[in-house]
Amino acid sequence: MKSAKKESIIIFCDGACSGNQFSKNKGGWGVVLKFGEHMKELYGGEKNTTNQRMELTACIKALEAIKQNEIPIEIYTDSAYLVNCMNQRWYEKWQRNGWKNAHKKPVENKELWEKLLLLLNDFEVSFHKVEGHAGVELNERADELARLGIEEFK
Repeated sequence: MKSAKKESIIIFCDGACSGNQFSKNKGGWGVVLKFGEHMKELYGGEKNTTNQRMELTACIKALEAIKQNEIPIEIYTDSAYLVNCMNQRWYEKWQRNGWKNAHKKPVENKELWEKLLLLLNDFEVSFHKVEGHAGVELNERADELARLGIEEFK
């Protein structure tokens, strides 16, 4: 007899940055968590940041909000940076090389990657890439929340 697939926590996370190319900018992150019929939304922002930092922060904040670690988690994001790092395990090479990238330069956002990797030790997580701004309902909502984070952050 085939066993029933265990229900997963579904996370959509997104980051945004207004004035990404300028030093005086504002960024936001947004998260939608879904488990069965239950949904929770989170968002926030910070100054002097980048889009990549906000993408990582969204994922970290989502995992920090999860109280049960025995439920599998599926993370959906339009960030190729995040998905490729996780699925292609770039972080393993970075760690072996003293947190240097392929160009022998320090890995950007090292402290966020370290925090994320530490959190991932507590969960069974899979990462999935979705197309940004393509009508994926919960991804669009995560994007709206990230923009709200920019607007509301003082």
